[in-house]
Amino acid sequence: MATQEYYIREASENEARGPFNVEQLISLAETGQVTVETLWYDAALEDWTAIGATEELKSSLFPEKRKLRMKMKEAPSPTRRSDMLAPITIEDMLAGAEGKTAETRHRVDPAIMQAHAARIGMWAAVLCLVLAAAGELLPAADAIQALDVTKLAEQPLVLLGAIDLFTAVMLGLGVVAFYPFVRFRAALGLGLFGFVYFTQGLNLPLIAVIGGSGGLFLVTVCMNMFPVIVVSLLGIAGMAGASYFLLSV
Repeated sequence: MATQEYYIREASENEARGPFNVEQLISLAETGQVTVETLWYDAALEDWTAIGATEELKSSLFPEKRKLRMKMKEAPSPTRRSDMLAPITIEDMLAGAEGKTAETRHRVDPAIMQAHAARIGMWAAVLCLVLAAAGELLPAADAIQALDVTKLAEQPLVLLGAIDLFTAVMLGLGVVAFYPFVRFRAALGLGLFGFVYFTQGLNLPLIAVIGGSGGLFLVTVCMNMFPVIVVSLLGIAGMAGASYFLLSV
């Protein structure tokens, strides 16, 4: 454990701090910057764990008072390796906590990056659905305002637009349980509009539908930053184009 490096963060934080060795964590614990509720990244479990739930690490950082008194009575060893190390300054600890040291400046916690990528994908899906709903609802805006059931019945895309708008609102509220339905919606849109445009020989609308539906589907499954940005732009551009062609009919 003496040579192991640790990444830590608080439960309310998204950014990780580190790496720290045990001696540095002890110094942070003594100043109150690390508590038993602080999380550390367990590489073996590939998950964050509270320091208080790891007995060995907890006992190292927060020893019992009885053990501290016994340690104070021990004669200091002049040949201890820790005495030969340079002391850790407050500036060093603050730089390490902010991830600005030479060793940690370029390191990013993969779990945090995946969380950021998932959030980008979620908002991209929201925007795709809003664009799709605009193309489906705006042609029937007069019938919707007048609540004319007869005219609404002549606009079959109104129901799909209402579903798209509702799904976008739920995703915006963070209800990621709608992701399977979003994937189904992407496949449905590709099959429905793609078939219509293909049979009519409308190549540009067909390409827009393929891009929009494919991007909408992929933003719900991509977890890495670069791919999610690419498919987000593809989905948004495709949905915008598909809505434009619907409104221009």
